[in-house]
Amino acid sequence: MRRNVLFITADQWRGDTLGAVGHPLIQTPNLDCLASEGVLFRNHWTQAVPCGPARASLHTGMYLMNHRSVNNGTPLDARFTNIALEVRKAGYDPVLFGYTDTSVDPRRLPQHDPKLRTYEGLLSGITPVLNTSNDVKPWLAHLQRHGYGRLTRENVFLPRPNYPGAENRGATFPPPIYAKEHSFTGFLTDAALDWLGTHEDEPWFAHLSYLPPHPPWSVSEPYNSMYDPESVPLPVRRESLEAEGSQHPVTQMLHEVLPRKEFFPNGDGPAAFADERDVLQARATYYGMMTEVDHNLGRLFDYLRESGQDERTLIVFTADHGEQLGDHYLFDKRGYFDGGFYIPLIVRDPQAHGTRGHQIEAFTETIDTTPTILDWLGLEVPDQCDGVPLTPFLRGKTPERWRTEIHWEYDFREISSYQSQIQERFGLYPDQCSLAVLRDHRYKYVHCTALPPLLFDLQDDPHEFQNLADDPGCQPQVREYAQKMLSWMMNHRDRTLANISYKSGEMKHWKGPRY
Repeated sequence: MRRNVLFITADQWRGDTLGAVGHPLIQTPNLDCLASEGVLFRNHWTQAVPCGPARASLHTGMYLMNHRSVNNGTPLDARFTNIALEVRKAGYDPVLFGYTDTSVDPRRLPQHDPKLRTYEGLLSGITPVLNTSNDVKPWLAHLQRHGYGRLTRENVFLPRPNYPGAENRGATFPPPIYAKEHSFTGFLTDAALDWLGTHEDEPWFAHLSYLPPHPPWSVSEPYNSMYDPESVPLPVRRESLEAEGSQHPVTQMLHEVLPRKEFFPNGDGPAAFADERDVLQARATYYGMMTEVDHNLGRLFDYLRESGQDERTLIVFTADHGEQLGDHYLFDKRGYFDGGFYIPLIVRDPQAHGTRGHQIEAFTETIDTTPTILDWLGLEVPDQCDGVPLTPFLRGKTPERWRTEIHWEYDFREISSYQSQIQERFGLYPDQCSLAVLRDHRYKYVHCTALPPLLFDLQDDPHEFQNLADDPGCQPQVREYAQKMLSWMMNHRDRTLANISYKSGEMKHWKGPRY
Protein backbone atom coordinates (compact mmCIF):
# COMPACT_ATOMS: atom_id res chain seq x y z
CA MET A 1 0.00 0.00 0.00
CA ARG A 2 1.22 3.50 -0.86
CA ARG A 3 1.54 5.35 2.44
CA ASN A 4 1.17 9.10 2.82
CA VAL A 5 1.95 11.38 5.76
CA LEU A 6 0.21 14.69 6.49
CA PHE A 7 2.22 16.33 9.30
CA ILE A 8 0.52 19.47 10.61
CA THR A 9 1.74 22.00 13.15
CA ALA A 10 -0.10 25.06 14.44
CA ASP A 11 2.23 27.58 16.08
CA GLN A 12 1.63 28.37 19.77
CA TRP A 13 -1.49 26.19 20.29
CA ARG A 14 -2.25 25.37 23.93
CA GLY A 15 -2.98 21.74 24.68
CA ASP A 16 -6.09 22.54 26.73
CA THR A 17 -7.77 24.40 23.85
CA LEU A 18 -9.71 21.79 21.90
CA GLY A 19 -13.34 20.80 22.07
CA ALA A 20 -12.23 17.17 22.30
CA VAL A 21 -10.49 17.76 25.64
CA GLY A 22 -13.47 19.55 27.14
CA HIS A 23 -12.70 23.22 26.62
CA PRO A 24 -15.88 25.09 27.61
CA LEU A 25 -15.92 27.51 24.68
CA ILE A 26 -13.62 26.70 21.75
CA GLN A 27 -15.16 25.38 18.52
CA THR A 28 -12.83 22.91 16.78
CA PRO A 29 -15.25 20.49 15.07
CA ASN A 30 -12.79 19.18 12.48
CA LEU A 31 -10.01 18.46 14.97
CA ASP A 32 -12.59 16.92 17.30
CA CYS A 33 -13.65 14.67 14.42
CA LEU A 34 -10.01 13.81 13.75
CA ALA A 35 -9.63 12.85 17.41
CA SER A 36 -12.73 10.62 17.16
CA GLU A 37 -11.13 8.82 14.19
CA GLY A 38 -7.66 8.61 15.71
CA VAL A 39 -5.91 8.80 19.06
CA LEU A 40 -5.69 11.96 21.16
CA PHE A 41 -2.76 12.24 23.57
CA ARG A 42 -4.08 14.34 26.46
CA ASN A 43 -0.82 14.66 28.36
CA HIS A 44 1.51 15.84 25.62
CA TRP A 45 4.35 18.31 26.21
CA THR A 46 6.97 20.15 24.20
CA GLN A 47 10.62 20.04 25.24
CA ALA A 48 11.71 23.62 24.62
CA VAL A 49 10.67 27.17 23.78
CA PRO A 50 10.58 29.38 21.74
CA CYS A 51 9.85 28.29 18.15
CA GLY A 52 13.36 27.42 16.92
CA PRO A 53 14.34 25.13 19.83
CA ALA A 54 10.85 23.60 19.99
CA ARG A 55 10.93 22.68 16.32
CA ALA A 56 14.49 21.40 16.59
CA SER A 57 13.26 18.92 19.21
CA LEU A 58 10.17 18.09 17.14
CA HIS A 59 12.14 17.43 13.95
CA THR A 60 15.16 15.63 15.44
CA GLY A 61 13.49 13.72 18.28
CA MET A 62 16.07 15.15 20.68
CA TYR A 63 16.01 17.00 23.97
CA LEU A 64 17.32 20.56 23.96
CA MET A 65 20.31 19.53 26.07
CA ASN A 66 21.42 17.31 23.18
CA HIS A 67 20.63 19.24 19.99
CA ARG A 68 21.68 22.56 21.64
CA SER A 69 19.77 24.83 19.30
CA VAL A 70 18.87 26.74 22.44
CA ASN A 71 17.15 29.83 21.07
CA ASN A 72 15.72 31.43 17.96
CA GLY A 73 18.80 32.08 15.88
CA THR A 74 20.96 29.37 17.47
CA PRO A 75 22.30 27.04 14.74
CA LEU A 76 21.18 23.42 14.60
CA ASP A 77 24.25 21.21 14.27
CA ALA A 78 24.38 19.75 10.75
CA ARG A 79 25.55 16.38 12.06
CA PHE A 80 22.05 15.60 13.34
CA THR A 81 19.55 13.87 11.12
CA ASN A 82 15.88 14.86 11.10
CA ILE A 83 12.44 13.73 9.95
CA ALA A 84 12.93 15.03 6.40
CA LEU A 85 16.31 13.36 5.87
CA GLU A 86 15.03 10.10 7.31
CA VAL A 87 11.90 9.81 5.14
CA ARG A 88 14.05 10.45 2.07
CA LYS A 89 15.62 7.07 2.80
CA ALA A 90 12.24 5.51 1.95
CA GLY A 91 12.00 7.37 -1.35
CA TYR A 92 9.84 10.30 -0.20
CA ASP A 93 10.44 13.87 -1.25
CA PRO A 94 9.19 15.64 1.91
CA VAL A 95 7.55 18.93 1.01
CA LEU A 96 6.85 22.00 3.11
CA PHE A 97 4.05 24.54 3.19
CA GLY A 98 5.05 27.19 5.70
CA TYR A 99 8.27 27.35 7.69
CA THR A 100 10.50 25.36 10.04
CA ASP A 101 12.52 28.09 11.85
CA THR A 102 15.79 26.18 11.47
CA SER A 103 18.99 28.16 11.97
CA VAL A 104 21.66 26.81 9.64
CA ASP A 105 25.03 25.46 10.81
CA PRO A 106 27.52 28.26 9.93
CA ARG A 107 30.39 25.80 9.51
CA ARG A 108 28.83 24.53 6.28
CA LEU A 109 28.58 27.93 4.57
CA PRO A 110 30.86 30.78 3.49
CA GLN A 111 31.05 33.73 5.87
CA HIS A 112 28.74 36.06 3.94
CA ASP A 113 26.09 33.57 2.87
CA PRO A 114 22.62 35.20 3.25
CA LYS A 115 21.37 32.14 5.13
CA LEU A 116 23.51 33.31 8.05
CA ARG A 117 21.41 36.47 8.42
CA THR A 118 18.14 34.81 9.45
CA TYR A 119 16.94 32.28 11.99
CA GLU A 120 13.99 31.38 9.76
CA GLY A 121 15.89 28.89 7.63
CA LEU A 122 14.68 25.58 6.25
CA LEU A 123 15.10 22.14 7.74
CA SER A 124 17.77 20.18 5.93
CA GLY A 125 16.29 17.73 3.43
CA ILE A 126 12.88 19.37 3.08
CA THR A 127 11.57 20.69 -0.26
CA PRO A 128 9.71 24.01 0.06
CA VAL A 129 6.63 24.13 -2.16
CA LEU A 130 5.45 27.26 -0.33
CA ASN A 131 8.14 28.88 1.81
CA THR A 132 6.65 31.51 4.13
CA SER A 133 9.83 32.12 6.12
CA ASN A 134 11.04 35.63 6.82
CA ASP A 135 8.76 38.20 5.18
CA VAL A 136 5.92 35.96 3.87
CA LYS A 137 6.45 37.43 0.39
CA PRO A 138 4.34 34.82 -1.48
CA TRP A 139 1.29 35.71 0.62
CA LEU A 140 1.91 39.45 0.30
CA ALA A 141 2.04 39.08 -3.47
CA HIS A 142 -1.19 37.05 -3.32
CA LEU A 143 -2.90 39.86 -1.40
CA GLN A 144 -1.68 42.44 -3.88
CA ARG A 145 -3.13 40.42 -6.77
CA HIS A 146 -6.48 40.51 -4.98
CA GLY A 147 -6.48 44.28 -4.72
CA TYR A 148 -5.25 44.92 -1.18
CA GLY A 149 -2.32 47.06 -2.25
CA ARG A 150 1.33 46.81 -1.30
CA LEU A 151 1.43 45.36 2.20
CA THR A 152 4.47 44.47 4.27
CA ARG A 153 5.12 42.04 7.08
CA GLU A 154 4.97 45.00 9.46
CA ASN A 155 1.46 46.17 8.51
CA VAL A 156 -0.32 43.17 7.02
CA PHE A 157 -1.85 42.15 10.36
CA LEU A 158 -2.82 45.65 11.51
CA PRO A 159 -6.49 46.18 12.46
CA ARG A 160 -8.96 47.60 9.95
CA PRO A 161 -9.35 51.34 10.63
CA ASN A 162 -12.63 52.63 12.08
CA TYR A 163 -14.06 49.15 12.49
CA PRO A 164 -17.63 49.25 13.89
CA GLY A 165 -17.82 48.37 17.58
CA ALA A 166 -14.07 48.49 18.12
CA GLU A 167 -14.36 51.25 20.70
CA ASN A 168 -16.07 48.83 23.10
CA ARG A 169 -13.71 45.91 22.58
CA GLY A 170 -10.05 45.14 23.22
CA ALA A 171 -7.20 46.05 20.91
CA THR A 172 -7.15 42.75 18.99
CA PHE A 173 -10.85 42.79 18.09
CA PRO A 174 -10.81 44.59 14.69
CA PRO A 175 -10.04 42.26 11.78
CA PRO A 176 -7.34 42.96 9.18
CA ILE A 177 -8.32 44.47 5.84
CA TYR A 178 -8.52 41.18 3.93
CA ALA A 179 -11.32 38.60 3.83
CA LYS A 180 -10.98 35.16 5.40
CA GLU A 181 -10.57 33.58 1.96
CA HIS A 182 -7.34 35.54 1.55
CA SER A 183 -5.91 35.06 5.07
CA PHE A 184 -2.52 33.51 5.66
CA THR A 185 -4.23 30.34 6.86
CA GLY A 186 -6.48 30.16 3.80
CA PHE A 187 -3.57 30.89 1.46
CA LEU A 188 -1.44 28.11 2.95
CA THR A 189 -4.33 25.64 2.78
CA ASP A 190 -5.10 26.54 -0.85
CA ALA A 191 -1.47 25.89 -1.80
CA ALA A 192 -1.49 22.52 -0.06
CA LEU A 193 -4.74 21.49 -1.75
CA ASP A 194 -3.39 22.51 -5.16
CA TRP A 195 -0.28 20.43 -4.63
CA LEU A 196 -2.10 17.41 -3.22
CA GLY A 197 -4.44 17.42 -6.21
CA THR A 198 -1.52 16.77 -8.55
CA HIS A 199 0.14 14.04 -6.45
CA GLU A 200 -2.69 11.58 -5.83
CA ASP A 201 -0.98 8.73 -7.69
CA GLU A 202 2.28 8.71 -5.69
CA PRO A 203 3.19 8.34 -2.04
CA TRP A 204 3.80 11.72 -0.46
CA PHE A 205 4.99 13.36 2.76
CA ALA A 206 3.67 16.88 3.35
CA HIS A 207 4.43 19.15 6.29
CA LEU A 208 1.97 22.02 6.84
CA SER A 209 3.24 24.63 9.26
CA TYR A 210 0.52 27.15 10.15
CA LEU A 211 1.41 30.46 11.81
CA PRO A 212 -1.86 30.98 13.77
CA PRO A 213 -2.60 31.16 16.62
CA HIS A 214 0.86 32.69 17.05
CA PRO A 215 0.82 36.50 17.48
CA PRO A 216 0.12 38.95 16.09
CA TRP A 217 -3.40 38.19 17.27
CA SER A 218 -5.42 39.23 14.26
CA VAL A 219 -8.13 37.28 12.49
CA SER A 220 -10.61 37.97 9.70
CA GLU A 221 -14.38 38.16 9.94
CA PRO A 222 -16.35 36.30 11.20
CA TYR A 223 -13.74 34.76 13.49
CA ASN A 224 -12.83 38.07 15.13
CA SER A 225 -16.28 38.33 16.75
CA MET A 226 -17.01 34.62 17.22
CA TYR A 227 -16.08 34.60 20.91
CA ASP A 228 -17.31 37.08 23.50
CA PRO A 229 -14.47 38.28 25.74
CA GLU A 230 -16.94 38.38 28.63
CA SER A 231 -17.41 34.60 28.28
CA VAL A 232 -13.81 33.39 27.93
CA PRO A 233 -12.13 31.55 30.81
CA LEU A 234 -10.24 33.99 33.00
CA PRO A 235 -6.44 33.87 33.10
CA VAL A 236 -4.87 31.97 35.98
CA ARG A 237 -2.91 34.43 38.07
CA ARG A 238 -2.34 35.78 41.56
CA GLU A 239 -3.93 38.90 42.97
CA SER A 240 -1.29 41.26 41.58
CA LEU A 241 1.61 41.48 39.16
CA GLU A 242 3.94 42.14 42.09
CA ALA A 243 2.81 39.00 43.91
CA GLU A 244 3.25 36.91 40.77
CA GLY A 245 6.68 38.34 40.01
CA SER A 246 7.92 37.74 43.55
CA GLN A 247 7.86 33.98 42.95
CA HIS A 248 11.14 33.87 41.00
CA PRO A 249 13.62 36.19 39.23
CA VAL A 250 12.89 34.58 35.84
CA THR A 251 9.18 35.40 36.08
CA GLN A 252 9.90 38.95 37.17
CA MET A 253 12.35 39.34 34.29
CA LEU A 254 9.77 38.13 31.77
CA HIS A 255 7.19 40.54 33.16
CA GLU A 256 9.61 43.37 32.49
CA VAL A 257 11.13 42.50 29.11
CA LEU A 258 8.37 40.92 26.98
CA PRO A 259 7.09 43.91 24.98
CA ARG A 260 3.40 44.71 24.60
CA LYS A 261 3.83 45.54 20.90
CA GLU A 262 4.57 41.88 20.09
CA PHE A 263 1.03 40.91 21.14
CA PHE A 264 -1.15 44.02 20.96
CA PRO A 265 -1.38 46.66 18.21
CA ASN A 266 -1.59 49.47 20.74
CA GLY A 267 0.63 50.91 23.43
CA ASP A 268 4.18 50.53 24.60
CA GLY A 269 5.84 48.97 27.61
CA PRO A 270 5.69 45.39 28.86
CA ALA A 271 2.85 43.05 27.91
CA ALA A 272 2.40 42.18 31.60
CA PHE A 273 0.78 45.61 32.10
CA ALA A 274 -1.99 45.02 29.52
CA ASP A 275 -5.39 46.04 30.86
CA GLU A 276 -8.15 43.54 31.60
CA ARG A 277 -10.19 44.37 28.50
CA ASP A 278 -7.24 43.74 26.18
CA VAL A 279 -6.34 40.51 27.98
CA LEU A 280 -9.84 39.03 27.67
CA GLN A 281 -10.15 40.15 24.05
CA ALA A 282 -6.77 38.58 23.27
CA ARG A 283 -8.08 35.27 24.58
CA ALA A 284 -11.22 35.61 22.43
CA THR A 285 -9.16 36.50 19.34
CA TYR A 286 -6.80 33.59 20.02
CA TYR A 287 -9.79 31.23 20.01
CA GLY A 288 -11.03 32.78 16.78
CA MET A 289 -7.68 32.11 15.12
CA MET A 290 -7.88 28.49 16.25
CA THR A 291 -11.35 28.07 14.78
CA GLU A 292 -10.12 29.53 11.50
CA VAL A 293 -7.29 26.96 11.41
CA ASP A 294 -9.79 24.22 12.26
CA HIS A 295 -12.07 25.31 9.38
CA ASN A 296 -9.21 25.12 6.91
CA LEU A 297 -8.10 21.75 8.24
CA GLY A 298 -11.62 20.57 7.52
CA ARG A 299 -11.07 21.47 3.87
CA LEU A 300 -7.95 19.30 3.81
CA PHE A 301 -9.61 16.39 5.58
CA ASP A 302 -12.61 16.58 3.22
CA TYR A 303 -10.30 16.44 0.22
CA LEU A 304 -8.51 13.36 1.55
CA ARG A 305 -11.85 11.59 2.09
CA GLU A 306 -13.29 12.57 -1.28
CA SER A 307 -10.13 11.50 -3.13
CA GLY A 308 -9.93 8.20 -1.25
CA GLN A 309 -6.52 9.03 0.19
CA ASP A 310 -7.62 9.12 3.82
CA GLU A 311 -7.32 5.32 4.06
CA ARG A 312 -3.61 5.43 3.33
CA THR A 313 -2.63 8.69 5.02
CA LEU A 314 -1.25 9.09 8.52
CA ILE A 315 -2.43 12.47 9.88
CA VAL A 316 -0.50 14.07 12.73
CA PHE A 317 -1.67 17.33 14.30
CA THR A 318 0.43 19.04 16.95
CA ALA A 319 2.09 22.33 17.91
CA ASP A 320 5.62 23.51 18.53
CA HIS A 321 4.75 24.96 21.96
CA GLY A 322 1.90 26.55 23.90
CA GLU A 323 0.97 30.08 25.01
CA GLN A 324 0.57 31.61 28.47
CA LEU A 325 -2.34 33.79 27.26
CA GLY A 326 -2.29 36.03 30.31
CA ASP A 327 -1.74 33.27 32.87
CA HIS A 328 0.64 34.51 35.56
CA TYR A 329 0.53 37.93 33.82
CA LEU A 330 2.51 36.41 30.97
CA PHE A 331 2.00 36.27 27.24
CA ASP A 332 4.21 34.23 24.91
CA LYS A 333 5.60 30.82 25.91
CA ARG A 334 8.83 31.53 27.76
CA GLY A 335 9.38 30.56 31.39
CA TYR A 336 8.56 27.40 33.31
CA PHE A 337 4.76 27.47 33.72
CA ASP A 338 2.69 24.69 32.16
CA GLY A 339 0.79 26.89 29.68
CA GLY A 340 3.83 27.44 27.46
CA PHE A 341 4.70 23.75 27.21
CA TYR A 342 1.41 21.82 27.19
CA ILE A 343 0.46 21.12 23.56
CA PRO A 344 -2.00 18.99 21.54
CA LEU A 345 -1.22 15.77 19.72
CA ILE A 346 -3.73 13.88 17.59
CA VAL A 347 -2.60 10.95 15.44
CA ARG A 348 -4.96 9.30 12.96
CA ASP A 349 -3.65 5.94 11.76
CA PRO A 350 -5.98 4.86 8.93
CA GLN A 351 -5.44 1.18 9.70
CA ALA A 352 -5.92 1.37 13.48
CA HIS A 353 -9.68 0.90 13.58
CA GLY A 354 -9.70 -0.59 17.08
CA THR A 355 -8.38 2.54 18.79
CA ARG A 356 -10.49 5.19 17.09
CA GLY A 357 -11.57 7.79 19.62
CA HIS A 358 -9.11 6.66 22.28
CA GLN A 359 -7.67 9.33 24.56
CA ILE A 360 -4.31 8.54 26.16
CA GLU A 361 -3.51 9.90 29.62
CA ALA A 362 0.11 8.68 29.70
CA PHE A 363 2.87 11.29 29.50
CA THR A 364 4.09 11.85 25.93
CA GLU A 365 6.60 14.34 24.58
CA THR A 366 7.20 16.18 21.32
CA ILE A 367 10.40 14.18 20.84
CA ASP A 368 8.15 11.13 20.28
CA THR A 369 6.63 12.59 17.11
CA THR A 370 9.46 11.90 14.67
CA PRO A 371 10.02 8.32 15.96
CA THR A 372 6.27 7.68 15.64
CA ILE A 373 6.13 8.78 12.00
CA LEU A 374 9.28 6.83 11.11
CA ASP A 375 8.02 3.69 12.84
CA TRP A 376 4.66 3.93 11.05
CA LEU A 377 6.53 4.11 7.74
CA GLY A 378 8.58 1.05 8.68
CA LEU A 379 11.80 3.03 9.03
CA GLU A 380 14.45 2.65 11.70
CA VAL A 381 14.49 5.23 14.48
CA PRO A 382 17.96 6.87 14.66
CA ASP A 383 20.03 6.33 17.79
CA GLN A 384 20.16 10.10 18.33
CA CYS A 385 16.46 10.20 19.20
CA ASP A 386 15.55 10.67 22.84
CA GLY A 387 11.90 10.03 22.04
CA VAL A 388 10.22 6.72 21.29
CA PRO A 389 7.44 5.67 18.87
CA LEU A 390 3.86 6.05 20.05
CA THR A 391 2.67 3.42 17.56
CA PRO A 392 1.88 0.86 20.30
CA PHE A 393 -0.74 3.28 21.66
CA LEU A 394 -2.23 3.51 18.17
CA ARG A 395 -2.71 -0.27 18.29
CA GLY A 396 -4.25 -0.36 21.77
CA LYS A 397 -1.13 -1.29 23.74
CA THR A 398 0.76 0.58 26.44
CA PRO A 399 4.51 0.04 26.05
CA GLU A 400 6.27 -1.60 28.98
CA ARG A 401 8.15 0.66 31.42
CA TRP A 402 6.54 3.78 29.98
CA ARG A 403 7.70 7.14 31.34
CA THR A 404 6.15 8.42 34.55
CA GLU A 405 7.33 12.02 34.17
CA ILE A 406 8.03 14.60 31.53
CA HIS A 407 10.82 17.13 31.03
CA TRP A 408 11.39 20.42 29.33
CA GLU A 409 14.01 23.14 29.19
CA TYR A 410 14.12 26.89 28.73
CA ASP A 411 17.32 28.73 27.83
CA PHE A 412 16.97 32.46 28.44
CA ARG A 413 20.36 33.65 27.22
CA GLU A 414 20.23 36.35 24.57
CA ILE A 415 23.20 36.94 22.29
CA SER A 416 21.45 40.04 20.98
CA SER A 417 19.54 43.13 22.08
CA TYR A 418 18.18 41.58 25.29
CA GLN A 419 21.68 40.80 26.56
CA SER A 420 21.95 43.79 28.89
CA GLN A 421 18.49 43.06 30.32
CA ILE A 422 19.03 39.38 31.00
CA GLN A 423 22.63 38.28 31.47
CA GLU A 424 23.71 41.55 33.06
CA ARG A 425 20.70 41.89 35.35
CA PHE A 426 21.37 38.47 36.83
CA GLY A 427 25.16 38.80 36.78
CA LEU A 428 25.39 35.57 34.78
CA TYR A 429 27.30 34.34 31.76
CA PRO A 430 25.16 33.11 28.84
CA ASP A 431 25.78 29.43 29.64
CA GLN A 432 24.31 29.97 33.11
CA CYS A 433 20.99 31.27 31.75
CA SER A 434 18.99 28.08 31.62
CA LEU A 435 16.50 25.97 33.52
CA ALA A 436 15.16 22.43 33.29
CA VAL A 437 11.84 21.03 34.50
CA LEU A 438 10.86 17.60 35.77
CA ARG A 439 7.11 17.16 36.16
CA ASP A 440 5.04 14.17 37.19
CA HIS A 441 1.45 13.92 38.42
CA ARG A 442 2.28 15.14 41.94
CA TYR A 443 5.30 17.43 41.86
CA LYS A 444 6.97 19.83 39.48
CA TYR A 445 10.64 20.62 40.05
CA VAL A 446 12.43 23.47 38.27
CA HIS A 447 16.21 23.48 38.40
CA CYS A 448 18.03 26.63 37.34
CA THR A 449 21.72 26.54 36.44
CA ALA A 450 22.63 29.54 38.59
CA LEU A 451 19.38 30.78 40.14
CA PRO A 452 17.20 29.34 42.92
CA PRO A 453 15.11 26.21 42.22
CA LEU A 454 11.33 25.85 42.46
CA LEU A 455 9.08 23.05 43.65
CA PHE A 456 5.30 22.90 43.22
CA ASP A 457 2.89 20.41 44.75
CA LEU A 458 0.47 20.07 41.82
CA GLN A 459 -2.04 18.15 43.91
CA ASP A 460 -2.57 21.03 46.33
CA ASP A 461 -1.47 23.84 44.03
CA PRO A 462 -2.37 23.00 40.40
CA HIS A 463 -1.92 26.63 39.29
CA GLU A 464 1.72 26.81 40.44
CA PHE A 465 1.31 29.71 42.84
CA GLN A 466 3.35 28.48 45.83
CA ASN A 467 7.06 27.69 45.52
CA LEU A 468 7.95 25.08 48.16
CA ALA A 469 11.66 24.80 47.37
CA ASP A 470 12.67 26.61 50.57
CA ASP A 471 10.07 24.91 52.79
CA PRO A 472 11.98 22.81 55.38
CA GLY A 473 9.28 20.15 55.20
CA CYS A 474 9.79 19.73 51.45
CA GLN A 475 13.56 19.27 51.38
CA PRO A 476 13.26 15.47 50.89
CA GLN A 477 11.22 16.12 47.72
CA VAL A 478 13.71 18.73 46.49
CA ARG A 479 16.59 16.26 46.92
CA GLU A 480 14.64 13.40 45.34
CA TYR A 481 13.63 15.37 42.27
CA ALA A 482 17.06 16.93 41.82
CA GLN A 483 18.50 13.40 41.82
CA LYS A 484 15.84 12.27 39.35
CA MET A 485 16.78 15.12 37.05
CA LEU A 486 20.46 14.20 37.23
CA SER A 487 19.61 10.59 36.36
CA TRP A 488 17.44 11.76 33.46
CA MET A 489 20.28 13.84 32.04
CA MET A 490 22.77 10.99 32.43
CA ASN A 491 20.39 8.51 30.80
CA HIS A 492 19.91 10.77 27.77
CA ARG A 493 23.51 11.56 26.93
CA ASP A 494 24.43 11.31 23.26
CA ARG A 495 24.69 7.60 22.41
CA THR A 496 25.27 7.77 18.66
CA LEU A 497 28.49 5.75 18.99
CA ALA A 498 28.33 4.71 22.65
CA ASN A 499 26.55 1.40 21.94
CA ILE A 500 28.98 0.28 19.24
CA SER A 501 31.91 -1.98 20.15
CA TYR A 502 34.72 -3.76 18.30
CA LYS A 503 35.88 -5.67 21.38
CA SER A 504 34.71 -9.07 20.11
CA GLY A 505 36.71 -8.70 16.88
CA GLU A 506 33.72 -7.51 14.89
CA MET A 507 31.43 -4.54 15.12
CA LYS A 508 28.52 -5.02 17.51
CA HIS A 509 25.81 -2.37 17.63
CA TRP A 510 23.20 -2.58 20.39
CA LYS A 511 19.91 -0.88 19.62
CA GLY A 512 17.00 -0.44 21.95
CA PRO A 513 15.12 1.91 24.26
CA ARG A 514 16.87 4.13 26.77
CA TYR A 515 14.71 2.98 29.67
